[in-house]
Amino acid sequence: MISFPNAKINLGLKVVSKRPDGYHNLDTVFYPIPFYDILEIIPNAELSSTDVTFTASGKKINGEASSNLCVKAYNLIKQDFPRLKQISMHLHKNIPMGAGMGGGSADGAFMIKMMNEKFLLELDEEKMKSYALQLGSDCPFFISNKPSHATGRGEILTEIKCDLSNKTLLIVNPGIHVSTAEAFGKITISENSISTAEIVKQPIETWKGLLENDFEKTVFNHHPEIKNIKDKLYEMGAVYSSMTGSGSTVYGIFDHADEEKIFPSNNYEIIEIKDGKSFQK
Repeated sequence: MISFPNAKINLGLKVVSKRPDGYHNLDTVFYPIPFYDILEIIPNAELSSTDVTFTASGKKINGEASSNLCVKAYNLIKQDFPRLKQISMHLHKNIPMGAGMGGGSADGAFMIKMMNEKFLLELDEEKMKSYALQLGSDCPFFISNKPSHATGRGEILTEIKCDLSNKTLLIVNPGIHVSTAEAFGKITISENSISTAEIVKQPIETWKGLLENDFEKTVFNHHPEIKNIKDKLYEMGAVYSSMTGSGSTVYGIFDHADEEKIFPSNNYEIIEIKDGKSFQK
């Protein structure tokens, strides 16, 4: 079985408060975008010393296989379904890592959905989301995978109407890995009381200066080249531009889907999305 875990962008990202459990309460809108990893699972009864094998291609994945969210998802489900078949899995990695695009979270969530379908586990969406939350705060979003207002740690999801399919998105990843833990450690609690969901309901022309990512201030101070990307996207005519997640990827939303957007750099990974399709440059 093969599936295609997709990336996401954040439309606004407010850090509302610090929680007693050490996490932060957030206010953001998750928006899925058509840019994909490729994940395959194959039942493998010949495995003897392990229940699962993991191989990867594409972008280099750091860390041991056991720490990959796909493997963790399998082991998590296995606890409740001990007769789950042994499998071999392969992940072809396209989505940049440490870039605020949710690629690892998507891989783990899609693994849960694949196992549910392949092995007829009969898990409903809420149960799959509860498993996904054990993998990461934004993993439940990729179970429903629809534009959603996210609060709490990011796991409290309310589907919203938001459609950017008639826009062009230009996504620029400078290849800078921003540590999520470090970014949260230096964050300032948001003073903006307007919900990101309310802002997103307004015309996109009103988002600039109102729909903010609270991580930008800290990340831009440490990596001014990321701020330069945002400034350049506005110079190119973006209606709205923002860093996604805790960085380092920046996206610009453009009105005219019939014009190719050329970002003036050969050093960055650039993805253009229009008409529901993505093109790497």
